[in-house]
Amino acid sequence: MHLPKNTICLWFDRDAEAAATFYARTFPDSTVGAIYRAPMDFPSGKAGDVLTVGFTVLGIPCLGLNGGPAFRQSEAFSFQILTEDQEETDRYWAAIVGNGGQESACGWCKDRWGLSWQITPRVLMEALAMGGEASRRAFEAMMTMTKIDVAAIEAARRG
Repeated sequence: MHLPKNTICLWFDRDAEAAATFYARTFPDSTVGAIYRAPMDFPSGKAGDVLTVGFTVLGIPCLGLNGGPAFRQSEAFSFQILTEDQEETDRYWAAIVGNGGQESACGWCKDRWGLSWQITPRVLMEALAMGGEASRRAFEAMMTMTKIDVAAIEAARRG
């Protein structure tokens, strides 16, 4: 059994397996790995319940922990997904928001488990890296958006 040296642990109430399966279906280079069941009753579950789920999101190793309702996800942690075009941006946005998630601002959304995602087109990152007026215009345009509009960012960058 190979275990990665560093793994992101994500706390779920009880739906780690469903979340991992959704992420593996939604993003390339994503898989569901080992599922461990509780060997005995624990504070938020019973013997035999799914305790942890190993999975990857775009090649990043993660562990979903069914820890019960004590802690919730927050925007303090998010996955930033770099997209190549509007089609890819729209596809990920629709998958997350359309599966019980919710829109937020500036390319952020939450999935139905409360985990935050930044669906970020490459053109936005390139515009922000330019500095100067082009960067300011792209940033100003982004601040008015929920899902990022690639054409609007490109137009803002050009001025």
